[in-house]
Amino acid sequence: MELSGIGRTAIAANSGRSSQGSDTAGARAVSKAKLGARGLQLLSWLAPVAVVIIWEWLAQAGWLSPHVLPAPSKVIRTAFKLATTGTLLNDLGVSLLRAVSGFVIGTAVGATLGILVGFSRIAEAAIDRSVQMIRAIPFLAVLPLVIVWLGVGETQKIFLVALGVTFPIYINTVLGIRQVDPKLLELGRVQGLSSLQLIRRIILPGALPSILTGVRYALATAWLALVVAETIGAQSGIGFLAMDAREFLRTDVIVLTIVIYALIGVAADGIARFLERRLLAWHPNYGAAR
Repeated sequence: MELSGIGRTAIAANSGRSSQGSDTAGARAVSKAKLGARGLQLLSWLAPVAVVIIWEWLAQAGWLSPHVLPAPSKVIRTAFKLATTGTLLNDLGVSLLRAVSGFVIGTAVGATLGILVGFSRIAEAAIDRSVQMIRAIPFLAVLPLVIVWLGVGETQKIFLVALGVTFPIYINTVLGIRQVDPKLLELGRVQGLSSLQLIRRIILPGALPSILTGVRYALATAWLALVVAETIGAQSGIGFLAMDAREFLRTDVIVLTIVIYALIGVAADGIARFLERRLLAWHPNYGAAR
């Protein structure tokens, strides 16, 4: 049965309204998702902001001695003063350079060893036990020997950072490779993929979530190792700034360095989360929802 011109016009109009309604519903869903993500971001900052407000109130009310724990306003004034003189920015730049250098070296070593052990049982037998033994040694225990080997210069500090970064990257790389679903590997072989294609298309994407988790742990460990390294023989850096402030009982400077470490940790974790969203957009547990 043929439709008249009026019928066709009505159907087209209804279709247009339906499409418009669908677009509107989709826009509303996207808007709600954005509002939800922003709400979660604001909620994540609620506790730190509340702590700072309570801290300031207790300090202003006299419940906290300025020699024990100075008020946040005092710490901010100290940061501004050190920044204007250039001391803070110089020490921060030195520490960042050490941390980045050690992180790059440690990541390269940890990933290389992790890939070897992840793909080869022979490499695991030859390497893994030694790596685990070294990993169990605390930083403070190995520090005197590192000083004897490398002195107290930049090499010693970068080495300690690289040493701390290596192990989280190594362990999570091995774990990620070993946890790839064997059924996916079998499917790839059935599809005729070569060994290189299996690694590039199945194994590395499957191991990537675990590897990026190792990166997040390694970023935190890098700063922990740097704090230990900068307490011995340093003439610059955030750790040196804290140790120098301790000698003169400058608790405001000490608290400032702690706050800087916390903010750097938040920024580093944000970078890791950004990499997860970009590199794991295909993964149901990552992507835009995080």
